[in-house]
Amino acid sequence: MASLETRIGMLHLKNPVMPASGTFGYGEEFAPLFDLNELGAIVSKAVSLHPRPGNLPPRLVELKSSLLNSIGLQNPGAEGFLREKIPFLEGFEPPLIVNVVGNGIEEYQEVVEKLDECPRVDGFEINLSCPNVKRGLEFGTTHSGVERITTALRQSTRKPLWVKLSPNVPDPADLGKAAEGAGADAIVAINTLGGMAVDIEKKRPILGAQFGGVSGPAVKPVALKIVWNLYKHLTIPVIGVGGIMNGRDAIEFLMAGATAVQVGTANFINPCAMIDILREIRSWMDSHEVGRLEELIGAAHP
Repeated sequence: MASLETRIGMLHLKNPVMPASGTFGYGEEFAPLFDLNELGAIVSKAVSLHPRPGNLPPRLVELKSSLLNSIGLQNPGAEGFLREKIPFLEGFEPPLIVNVVGNGIEEYQEVVEKLDECPRVDGFEINLSCPNVKRGLEFGTTHSGVERITTALRQSTRKPLWVKLSPNVPDPADLGKAAEGAGADAIVAINTLGGMAVDIEKKRPILGAQFGGVSGPAVKPVALKIVWNLYKHLTIPVIGVGGIMNGRDAIEFLMAGATAVQVGTANFINPCAMIDILREIRSWMDSHEVGRLEELIGAAHP
């Protein structure tokens, strides 16, 4: 049987499949449906310093081959996360990566330093790219901004730092270089594309916050291209995310250069999508006589 083990910096993952932040909550709703220990890693919903109520409804719009969301990073805050979510997550083995957000570099630092003391937290995914909040995250769109926040957070923790990049910039690879140079352990690409929808009968935006993030199969070609370019220009691992609906999609990302993949929108359609994808990857590798996952990573590159 093929080995799906992979490594992202100092973290050893038994397989490359994990949830995309914001599509898995903190795992409680999925635990009755499948064994969370089958995942390569667990990526939490966003955590900010203080609780956030999120955006006004409506928050979701189904589109052709995509989903438009504007949740607004609703979360219980760092203290609430430690008090309410960590006890549940301590019951599972996969590495726990906490997605971190803030309105400024200082808030990111405070969240990381507060959670860094928790033994169950194995690393941080730094969200620099959410398109459906009105404040903060602007520094995630420039080379100097990414460099500054990654440098600051590298000084705040020795645990792995994954920097999640926006596709809504001219050159994501340039931002990847900034993160790598400042000490990031991996790049996560991509976050959602900025978008909106209009109700032509009511003559107004459908989303309560007007704008949101587009995810699902429609963004996959964009995500693949960015992962491809990041793999060409960086030496640290790239984690691919964007429109992965099945095992073949995941293998495309691996061959484009991803060391692991995150599954998002598919979880809303099929709560067991990650487990299905994992099995489909293994089945494809066995049928094609591929013994180790590392043989697939970057395989499509000359």
